[in-house]
Amino acid sequence: MKKIQLLIFLLFVNSVTAQRGVKIGYIDSEYILENLTEYSEVSERLEEKAQSWKEEISKRSREIEQKKESLNSERILLTKDLIEEIESEIEFEEQELMDYQQKRFGTRGDLILQKQQLIQPIQDQIFNAIKEIAKSKSYDFIFDKSADIVMLYSDRRYDISDQILRNISRANNRKKLDSRKDKRKAENEEIIDEAVASKNVINNIEEKEENNSQVSDPKRKLTVKELLEQRKQKNSNKRKVKD
Repeated sequence: MKKIQLLIFLLFVNSVTAQRGVKIGYIDSEYILENLTEYSEVSERLEEKAQSWKEEISKRSREIEQKKESLNSERILLTKDLIEEIESEIEFEEQELMDYQQKRFGTRGDLILQKQQLIQPIQDQIFNAIKEIAKSKSYDFIFDKSADIVMLYSDRRYDISDQILRNISRANNRKKLDSRKDKRKAENEEIIDEAVASKNVINNIEEKEENNSQVSDPKRKLTVKELLEQRKQKNSNKRKVKD
């Protein structure tokens, strides 16, 4: 089937080439993925999860084997009903373990689904970079060397894999730069907010101190004795003026 597809495709390319010049390039998606940091990080995370699931499966499998061994060694001492009960329990645990293996590593299992979810954004990046280069450099066809269509021969000068990597790297750097700009902007806004808040605090403190000074030094009320002395002094001053 793949050979037929390749033959049809080559016939199509030949017919187009006969009419006009065709610009063709190819990529090696495996090479691109191996050289992307994001893909390496995703692969490591998936490998850690897979290893954890394998260890759990191995542990449960050993426990089942131990139950089988115990049953065989004690079978002669057990009643028929008890033996059947234990055997039924072991069969149930074996089926449960098989279901768990299928859930984690089956064709629609967690490993496959999570791999698709994590790698999809990276594949989108590669596809967008291919489109960008194809449009900017007027490529008619771009093949994937790692895909189903077999490339019987490929000249290295038509390999644009490194261009794809450079485009993705530039795009990621722009994102990081924008992220740093947003971070600096947020930090500047935070500094301004802190300065305004500090000024408000200082103003509040000064206002409180002013209020406290007014409260702590009001006009003191005179006692009766002091009022009499004051009046006596005034009369004495009046007599001196008359004299």
